[in-house]
Amino acid sequence: MDSPETREMTMAEALRDAMRLAMREDPRVFLLGEDIGIQDGFGGGFTVTLGLSSEFGNDRVMDTPLSETAIIGAAVGAALVGMRPIAEMQYGDFVFVGMDQVVNQAAKMHYMSNGQVRVPLVLRLPVGATGRGAQHAQSTEAYWMHTPGLKVLCPSNSYDAKGLLYAAIKDDNPVIFLEHKLLYGGKGGRREKTSIDPVMAVPVGAYEVEIGTLSEVRAGEDVTILANMMMVYRSLEAADILAGEGIQAQVIDMRCLNPLDMNFLGESVKKTNRVLIVEEDNLTGGWGAEIAARLGEVVFYYLDAPIKRLAAPDTPAPTAETLEEEYLPSTSRIVAAVKGLLDGV
Repeated sequence: MDSPETREMTMAEALRDAMRLAMREDPRVFLLGEDIGIQDGFGGGFTVTLGLSSEFGNDRVMDTPLSETAIIGAAVGAALVGMRPIAEMQYGDFVFVGMDQVVNQAAKMHYMSNGQVRVPLVLRLPVGATGRGAQHAQSTEAYWMHTPGLKVLCPSNSYDAKGLLYAAIKDDNPVIFLEHKLLYGGKGGRREKTSIDPVMAVPVGAYEVEIGTLSEVRAGEDVTILANMMMVYRSLEAADILAGEGIQAQVIDMRCLNPLDMNFLGESVKKTNRVLIVEEDNLTGGWGAEIAARLGEVVFYYLDAPIKRLAAPDTPAPTAETLEEEYLPSTSRIVAAVKGLLDGV
C-alpha cells in the first residue's frame, strides 16, 4: 500500500487524508460529529474534516445535534450492524457525557456476545491544554487504557497520524484516537496560537502504521525518556539541551498505549538503565503510572535509579496562560529531571 509519492502535510491534513482514502475505498465508512457536515464550512472544531462533506455528501459526513450521548450511541449502533463509523467529539472532554456508550457498550459488546458481534468504531478526541481551562484541557489516556476492549492511539506527528488512523478505521475493534490540539497545525485551517505546526512529508497513498508499535524518535544511551503527543516535542528539546552537556537521551514516542509493546520498552531501558516518563495528564493514576509499574516488573534489576515520572499536578487545568505554563511539564523541568536521575536525586 505504500506510495513513493509524498506531500508536506500538517497533522490535520494527514488525518483528513486518511479519512478521505478510507471513505473512497469503503462505502461503510462514514463520519458523524458536531459542525462537520457544513458544506465548505467548519470541518469540526479544528477543521480536520474540512471539505469531506463536499466530496461525500451529508449522508456520509453527518452533522449531529449537540449531544455526545447521541453521537457515540449512534456510532456504536451503526458499528454493530456492519458500518465503520468515525465519531468526533468537538473537545475530548465532552466524551464523559457518553461514557456509558463507550465503556459499557462499545468496549464490551464483542466479549458479551461471545464474539458474535464486533464494534469497528473510531472515536476521535481532541485533547490537551490550550488555555481553555478545566473542562476543555484534559488528557484522558488513562481512562481508556483501564477499559478492556478498547485500543488507544495518540500520534505526535503527521506520518503516524495518517497511518494509525487509516489502520484504526480498518480495525474490527473500537479505537480511541487521541489528537493533541496543539499538533493539528495551521496550514489550510484553524490554527491554535501556540501550535508547533509539525509539518512533514507524508505518503499521498494509503498506508498503515501498525497498531501496537512504539517509535524511537531519538537514540541515546544515558537515559530513556518516554513521552506522547505534545510531550514528545518538549522531550526532544530537552534532549538537545542535554546533548550539549554530554548527556545522550533516548526519546520514545508512546504513540500506542493499548496494545502496549512492553518488549520494545524493556529492551530500550536495558540499554540505558534509567527511565523518565513525561506526560501531560495528572500524576496520580496516569498512563505513566501503569508503564512504570510494568517496567518495574521486567527491568528492575537493570535499573541504576528509580523510575521517575514528570506530569501535571493533581489539580484541574488552569485557564490563565502563566498558570498553564507552570502546570504543564516544561522543557526545563524535563532537563532537570534527567539530571536528577543521573545524579541519583
